[in-house]
Amino acid sequence: MARKMSQEEFAELLEISVDFLSLIERGINAPSFENLEVFSAQLGIPVSELFTFDVGSTPSESRQVPPGVR
Repeated sequence: MARKMSQEEFAELLEISVDFLSLIERGINAPSFENLEVFSAQLGIPVSELFTFDVGSTPSESRQVPPGVR
């Protein structure tokens, strides 16, 4: 789902200001639950995916649960 867009375009998509987006990116501020719902809806992904930090070579690999883990 990689898209090339400016920080301004991304903030507009997420319905937040560029300043707030910058604060989130730098870990200075955190989005509200309501913001997270908007972000996931605008990005077309479940909210839980916003918290998936595994690094895999493809998105589906990073989402796979290891064997024996439920």
